[in-house]
Amino acid sequence: MLLRLLIRLVVLAVAIFLTAWLIPGITVKGGFLTYLWVAVILALVNLIVGPLLTLISLPLLILTLGLFSLILNTALLGIAAWISDDLSIDGFWPAFFGALLIAVIAAILQALIPDPKRHAQTA
Repeated sequence: MLLRLLIRLVVLAVAIFLTAWLIPGITVKGGFLTYLWVAVILALVNLIVGPLLTLISLPLLILTLGLFSLILNTALLGIAAWISDDLSIDGFWPAFFGALLIAVIAAILQALIPDPKRHAQTA
């Protein structure tokens, strides 16, 4: 279980690295450990603040058929940047596209990593 958590954090750190490399306006100061630290902060923000923001914005989520979740993810990335001195974002649009890209890259990388529980259930 601890190994899966570490793998997820490394995947998130790689997604943040690729996003900072691809999106102008998103910068991370430091090396691999800094990216890992920013991934931990983003994961904690998503874990603690994410459900609260989702609950508060539930009417907007229903009204927009879930598209408001893009704005929520943008806000969560902005909160993570506000907490961390190592992550800086230069405005709404870099945060918006950064949050979108982090989610897509992390989902793709997670799908590429074999999960023993997923394979045990299908067998």
